[in-house]
Amino acid sequence: MIGLGYRREMADWDLSATGADFFEVAPENWLRRDRAPLHRLREGGRPVHLHGVSLNLGGHSALDPVFLRGVGALMDELGTDRYSDHLAASGDAHQLYDLFPIPCTQTEVARVSGRIRQVQDVLGRRIAVENSTWYTNVGDMPEAAFLAAVAERADCGILLDLNNVAVNQKNHGGLGPAAFVAELDPARVSYLHVAGHEFDARFGLHIDTHSQPVEAPVAALARELQGRHGWPILLEWDNDVPDAAVIAQELSCLRPFSTT
Repeated sequence: MIGLGYRREMADWDLSATGADFFEVAPENWLRRDRAPLHRLREGGRPVHLHGVSLNLGGHSALDPVFLRGVGALMDELGTDRYSDHLAASGDAHQLYDLFPIPCTQTEVARVSGRIRQVQDVLGRRIAVENSTWYTNVGDMPEAAFLAAVAERADCGILLDLNNVAVNQKNHGGLGPAAFVAELDPARVSYLHVAGHEFDARFGLHIDTHSQPVEAPVAALARELQGRHGWPILLEWDNDVPDAAVIAQELSCLRPFSTT
């Protein structure tokens, strides 16, 4: 199964021509919007899953039960059991429209997993958390160990972003994508994210821009993991979105039978 993050630039595309088997949308964009486009995707036989950006699992402000009930209703409407958000903070007093890292410590494992359990209690179902990119962080636990401990203590799934692991390794060292995956419980992985990134000489860092093709080693690992575990792969392309033909080619490169 190969999926695609649905973006507004794709509204007029013939999405069947991309070859995507499923789609993913941010629920924040659809709770108060006409959801007919999502139902058209489903009518074409392609599931639509939810991947949020504002749950603020790493923050300290109270979780919003009204928002969560809206997400739950949208899941029911779309017939999906997959909802994920980032293992990061996104703002307490205000939504900051960015993702900020959580210190990798045992104290934060306990605190954040408690917040995830609260979310799951309101929804009445398990969610998944995505490992995030970060450009500075503190803590005494390796990132993979932190992610695994949170998922175990919260009894939640993992949305495993291979591009984020690659970016973090380039910027900070540590485990590469294959070694990172080996630290996780395969049974907890919901599916994979892949994307492209760029080096920004102004900061001397690789930036998770989602504006380039997927790196060949990341694509190869994703194909291998799908073959080994059956994990679906989803392509995120959020900035400088190319035309449908380029996206179709990117998706074809993620299929296990591909030789590129």
